[in-house]
Amino acid sequence: MRPFSLEGKLAALLVAAAATGISIFVLLSRWWQSAWLAAGLAALLVVPLALFAARAAAAPLGGLLRVLGGSVASFRDGDFSVSLAADRRDELGDLVRSHNELGRVLREERQHLFQRELLLDTVVQNSPTALLLIDAREHIVYSNLAARALLNGGQRMNGLDFAAIVAESPPELAAALASRQDRLFSVTLDNDEETFHLSQREVRLHGREHRLLQVKRLTRELSRQEVQTWKKVIRVISHELNNSLAPIASLAHSGNELLRRSRHARLEQVFATIEERARHLESFIRGYARFAKLPQPQLQRVEWAALLATLQHQVAFQVDLHQPDLRGQVDPAQMEQALLNVLKNSHDACAGLSMEQADIRVRVIPLPGCTRIEILDRGPGMSEAVLQHALIPFYSTKRNGTGLGLALTREIVEAHGGRLSLQNRRDGGLCVAVQLPLRG
Repeated sequence: MRPFSLEGKLAALLVAAAATGISIFVLLSRWWQSAWLAAGLAALLVVPLALFAARAAAAPLGGLLRVLGGSVASFRDGDFSVSLAADRRDELGDLVRSHNELGRVLREERQHLFQRELLLDTVVQNSPTALLLIDAREHIVYSNLAARALLNGGQRMNGLDFAAIVAESPPELAAALASRQDRLFSVTLDNDEETFHLSQREVRLHGREHRLLQVKRLTRELSRQEVQTWKKVIRVISHELNNSLAPIASLAHSGNELLRRSRHARLEQVFATIEERARHLESFIRGYARFAKLPQPQLQRVEWAALLATLQHQVAFQVDLHQPDLRGQVDPAQMEQALLNVLKNSHDACAGLSMEQADIRVRVIPLPGCTRIEILDRGPGMSEAVLQHALIPFYSTKRNGTGLGLALTREIVEAHGGRLSLQNRRDGGLCVAVQLPLRG
């Protein structure tokens, strides 16, 4: 027990009161022979003194508690500047010092929070992405500088009705903002066509639902990407043209020399090689044209068993149908081309393996709301880098590949409203999955 603790002070007060009472009782008992009378008089004298001493001892405690109550109320109201004098050496002094330390920590935390909020606001306000926060009543709660410049001529929009702002926007922008969906769209601004990407997310702020809109300008990025794509296309086409035209030019010169020397026996071989290279070049150009001019699919109701049986006449594979009479609505010619591209890739990947080892098969699985078609093989699969780039046009790991097979397949699948994905199988091989929505 500390000598200056509340317990020590209370014990000292009780001991003093008891000692005072005993002393008075002893003195009075010398004057009166009656011990009961002396005890009664001693009690009458000691009790008021004890009450006065207790009140005097408790007065600082009551004042301190009142001050602490006011300080806690200030903390509740966000005022952390209150600090108390800590000149006591008991538990109340410890409490006052803890209170002052808490106030200091809260002041520092609020200062740090203010600095972080200031930094975040600076970053958000100067972001090139337009940001809008809209509450459940469709009122604008927050907008950064880019959003104000895009939608309201640079003027503040906080508190304004979002529908009124949208109504004054260009039609393409208004339609995108009102769609409540992520989308890519183009708008003519200042006689220039600008491309934007809109993303919308539901967020909960202060216990209430809000909607966060982000409108990012993509014109420069898309232009840069378009230039890179054209450069790659030109590189691929130039490479393929050189691979075909250089031999054709050389063979034409050789044929001319053979003709001049009247050595006609080898001319047939020369012309056959020229024809082969010309046909290869024609096939290459046709592939590019088919990719660039893919028509909209003409949907028909087809039986998957019949469509896959037609494909089996062109390339070997096994069929797994979870429902023999399963049907879908697709463009038969385009879907056959898409699946054929993937199956040819599977055969190329399994070169050197027997049909049993390659285990190339097409599995059709009905799922809620969609049909999943899996093209499976037991080849070497793909590395992570190849998986990331395999669906990009003109990307190929084959020596004579054009990089259009999987890209064309993806275009066909997405034109049907579906999705194409690639993943390595756990026990080796590749799984190319086509997921098509159910119609009708």
